[in-house]
Amino acid sequence: MKYDTIIFDLDGTLLNTLEDLMDSLNYALTCHGYERRTLEEVRAFVGNGVKKLVERALPLHSTEEDIEQCLASFTEHYSKNMQNKTRPYNGIMELLLDLNRYNYKIAIVSNKYDSAVKKLSREYFGDFIDVAIGESKSVKPKPAPDSVFAAIKELGSELNKTIFVGDSDTDVQTAKNAGITCVGVTWGFRTRELLRKEGADYLIDTPKELLTLI
Repeated sequence: MKYDTIIFDLDGTLLNTLEDLMDSLNYALTCHGYERRTLEEVRAFVGNGVKKLVERALPLHSTEEDIEQCLASFTEHYSKNMQNKTRPYNGIMELLLDLNRYNYKIAIVSNKYDSAVKKLSREYFGDFIDVAIGESKSVKPKPAPDSVFAAIKELGSELNKTIFVGDSDTDVQTAKNAGITCVGVTWGFRTRELLRKEGADYLIDTPKELLTLI
């Protein structure tokens, strides 16, 4: 077996979280007197953590205080509403079932804040996911490879037996920075063209294609 460890991105790869992110972002923007954002705008803003999401949604030249105030409102709302509309993508649960059946080690590495990553992993995937790591002060966010290395260490795996699966340019860059193979998924928040341009090693259109690939 070439690979025995699969590390997944979360948002746009395993879970479609976009509408809940938009709702919490627009709640925060409205609270502080800013214009609401559309789903497509939010799609373009995600991928580098919630602080960057808020920063991109605010007017140019917003102060750090503006960002932090809006971020606090977003985080408070999202912590209570992150499961309203969020769902696994079609075929994800079947994929995870098969991966567990074949004894693959599985982790999530995300730029969403750590407590939300762990909660969503536990609530949606239960024992299917061995390790879930989100953004925190102790680990640099993607595209730094630190969270990938942390997941591999926690899984007791090896770098050369690990593959990274994600939907964004950030995920491709993370895999490259870690020195591992990247599989780009085309059902997420970014386009096939962008993933190809960034240099994803493989592109898949459905979750079941990953099984064939590995």
